[in-house]
Amino acid sequence: MQLGDQRASGNVEDRRGIGMVGGGLGVGGIVVALIAYFLGFDPGTVIDVAQQVAPPRETREATKGTPSDPTGQFVSKILGSTEDVWTKLFSQSRNAYRAPTLVLYDGQVRSACGIAQSAMGPFYCAGDEKLYVDLAFFRDLQTRFGAPGDFAQAYVIAHEVGHHVQKLTGQLQQGEAGRSRGAESSSVRLELQADCYAGVWGYHAGMMKQLDAGDIAEGLNAASAVGDDRIQKQTQGRVVPDGFTHGSSAQRSRWFKRGIESGRPQDCDTFSAASL
Repeated sequence: MQLGDQRASGNVEDRRGIGMVGGGLGVGGIVVALIAYFLGFDPGTVIDVAQQVAPPRETREATKGTPSDPTGQFVSKILGSTEDVWTKLFSQSRNAYRAPTLVLYDGQVRSACGIAQSAMGPFYCAGDEKLYVDLAFFRDLQTRFGAPGDFAQAYVIAHEVGHHVQKLTGQLQQGEAGRSRGAESSSVRLELQADCYAGVWGYHAGMMKQLDAGDIAEGLNAASAVGDDRIQKQTQGRVVPDGFTHGSSAQRSRWFKRGIESGRPQDCDTFSAASL
């Protein structure tokens, strides 16, 4: 990616290196965290189960602003790019975009959704409008899931920003209402829409000449790498479609590609789609 001229967002909380004392996960909580990591993450349910009686507290305040290290700079510029794109897209429909905050942490973190372990993977918490990312996941993306490249990492951030866009448009609430009614596909439709929104951002990043040759292939590979069928096959040796929470590799790639080819948020209506 070509991010030299991209402004770095200041909407970053750097909690890396901040320890937590008190509370902690029991054996059962750790099991839940691992299952969540492999099968998909729902902060509304998994974190609440994983959190134990006495919640831990952070030992010092987070650093707010733009991190100075190279990886911190990279994610800050990606966040800044998403802010620029979504601010423009929202303004076209005469709406204001409210930017989320990106929280960088390692190991364990407190959010408005509860206490999370890094094993759960990146997530968005609607309660505080923050994205939570342990940068160790980027190493897992390359080594465990076979999805290397800086655009693959950018896709992860853009996907979580996509959930924030869903909150601002009311789609997140719509999907969660469907999930509470027992609609099995609501979670998958939410995740695939966030993939499509990540693609929409990628389209406009390309228009801003921020993409290199091969970046789109990296994004498609990353979307495919974290498909439910591929992860289930890797972790349990078989595929159980009824257990999908994020969509299959083919579905995730298809919706990401749809967004990156059109650049139009209205083309990401997974809730009205007859088939995913």
